[in-house]
Amino acid sequence: MQKCRSPKDNLLVPSTKFRVCPIHITINILGKKWTLLILRDIAMRKINRFNQLRRSIPGLTPRVLTLRLQELEEGGFIRARVIKESPRVVEWELTEKGSDTIPILLEFIAFGAKWCADQVFEDHRPRTLEEIYPPREHDSRRVTVS
Repeated sequence: MQKCRSPKDNLLVPSTKFRVCPIHITINILGKKWTLLILRDIAMRKINRFNQLRRSIPGLTPRVLTLRLQELEEGGFIRARVIKESPRVVEWELTEKGSDTIPILLEFIAFGAKWCADQVFEDHRPRTLEEIYPPREHDSRRVTVS
């Protein structure tokens, strides 16, 4: 078992031995091309219909979108909600498991906004999550990233 370094105590040692590294398992699930962008659109942009998703992610083909949606549904991250039977209209929504990916997406945003600002922002200036997603006046939800 490989140990991870932590700035605090120089070693981060798990209290339980892993059968398989949880990072490896998570990457196998979420690391497939387009998967995180599909979750991003459903979770954060409220883009939840097939053609909307296809248009929102340049380069994503209908075949691959269908495959990724099936994988996400089989994995318990999303579920289809039938809006209309004929013609069939489906909207995708996050499950509880899918909602647990939002902090992961926010960490990607935080990293990109800090370390890839020259590519992310027109003015090339790094930003924090609080700058990108300022708390709204009547919003009790706060973006917190540890």
